[in-house]
Amino acid sequence: MEVAFFTWEHHGRRQVGWEAVRGKRTRIPGTVMAAQKGLPHDLLQYVVEAACGFQDGFWGLVARGATFRSTDRRATRPGRALIAAHRADLARAEALAGLHQRAWAVGQRSAVTEALDRARASWEELGPGEHLVFPWPSASGSRRSELLPGRR
Repeated sequence: MEVAFFTWEHHGRRQVGWEAVRGKRTRIPGTVMAAQKGLPHDLLQYVVEAACGFQDGFWGLVARGATFRSTDRRATRPGRALIAAHRADLARAEALAGLHQRAWAVGQRSAVTEALDRARASWEELGPGEHLVFPWPSASGSRRSELLPGRR
């Protein structure tokens, strides 16, 4: 799975979003949120889960076919079952992200905070039309201007 994070202007306000492509053609539209200072929540969550090797959080479950309501995809029985089986893991992933975000905010150094530093630097360097793309489960992304496969 590849996950692309991007930003754009909408009615004079900066918006942030993401989308993923699983396999060759399964496009997963992500959430859209108002941009704030620093890393968007979903990008921070992605980097923490990937850097920690946490496979049963939101991003690992999306990669395995979970169908969350927030992704605007038709819910499937296997996708819902995957979420149900990992509800506690999803809560742990959010707590893990919060823990590393707090450590990062106070300047603690670890492999995870270094991955967050790299993501923030890449995010801040994005130009118009560029995406920050990560191949799951890598915590290292690259800037791209082309669309993800399967996107129109």
